[in-house]
Amino acid sequence: MSAADRLWEAPPFGLAPDEKEKCFTEALADLTASHRRRCPPYRNILGALGFDPASARAPEEFPFLPVGLFKTLELCSVPPGEVARVVTSSGTSGQVPSKIYLDGPTADGQRRALAAIVSDFIGPDRLPMLVIDCPSVLRGGRFTARAAGVAGFASFGRGRTWALGDDMRPDLDAVSAFLETYGGKPFLLFGFTFLVWQFFEALAASGRAWNFQNGVLIHGGGWKTLADRAVGPEEFRRRLAEGFGLRRVHDYYGMAEQTGSIFMACERGHLHVSAFSDLFVRRASDFSLCETGEEGILQVQSILPESYPGHSLLTEDRGVLLGEDGCPCGRRGKYFAVLGRLRAAELRGCSDTYAAEHG
Repeated sequence: MSAADRLWEAPPFGLAPDEKEKCFTEALADLTASHRRRCPPYRNILGALGFDPASARAPEEFPFLPVGLFKTLELCSVPPGEVARVVTSSGTSGQVPSKIYLDGPTADGQRRALAAIVSDFIGPDRLPMLVIDCPSVLRGGRFTARAAGVAGFASFGRGRTWALGDDMRPDLDAVSAFLETYGGKPFLLFGFTFLVWQFFEALAASGRAWNFQNGVLIHGGGWKTLADRAVGPEEFRRRLAEGFGLRRVHDYYGMAEQTGSIFMACERGHLHVSAFSDLFVRRASDFSLCETGEEGILQVQSILPESYPGHSLLTEDRGVLLGEDGCPCGRRGKYFAVLGRLRAAELRGCSDTYAAEHG
């Protein structure tokens, strides 16, 4: 059994640190060697660095690519005929998006990993689902990160209802009918953070009473726009709880360049690293590893990208490692917090991109 297979068979948040590190190092070595063989630009990068995948003894020793490199280079490790889908990252008009090339096995792995991670938080049953977005997000030629998010999370729901019309205004009658039909038992809500906030602001202004006490909300896509309005995660959760009875709220951190291996926030608000991922925090001055509790640049790793060399990336986000195996929620592994974008980074989260264009 390969190292990657052992990670797939393990509970997503159940591995001991030593066991996780051993398997993850082997899996990264296999991925790095595979991409070196099949992706000439990546092979050139490793050659310039003088890096041999067989030399790495721990995940942090593998080189990382700046996430912005996917905007300027065609980084693909499969023949054109095997590319099943090209996902583009979020970006406002005029920005160059990243292009992520997915073959069938990689896309399937993304779906499996997402299912394993999310099920650990909401359970295995498919719940009635209210999507806080519009139907047109899944139409059109471009498969954006926003569309990928909606499509990916839609697999956890049934009886899907769109909360917004194509004009991005809340469909109050549809929401009311959904709650009347499904609101008495657990149901799922999904949306990008800024859209979710706008949606609940509109409900509050409608003059109607709304009861979301049986809801489970999963949201992600960036906090910058709401932070500019003095709304952070705690205030976000407080207002949803007090105004709508919605108390089960899970943020997640993820990106188009590593779709599937998302980091979900637990009941304590901590983002958790699953068996499919690893995370490090590095100092901007020399890219050395930060201590626990020290702010730095987030590096993310994933065993999922087989069709493109996106398995070890330096993000454009600031964060802090909070601990490992010590979260009060009981999940094993690393847990962390995202503190915001690097100062020179483009506005590229799905939520923040929408706010920048329509805000």
